[in-house]
Amino acid sequence: MGKYQLDTKGQVAVAKYHEKHKPAKYDKKQQLEKIRAEYLKKKAKTNR
Repeated sequence: MGKYQLDTKGQVAVAKYHEKHKPAKYDKKQQLEKIRAEYLKKKAKTNR
C-alpha cells in the first residue's frame, strides 16, 4: 500500500480527476494501420 490511504470520498474524487485528465483513447487498429502505411512508404522509397 502507498503512503497515503484515501477514504471512499477521496477515491471517488481521484477517479473522477483521472477520467477527466485521461488522454483521448486512440484506436489501436487505426494506429497500427498508420504505422504500417508509413513503413510501406519508406520501404518503397529505399527499394528504388
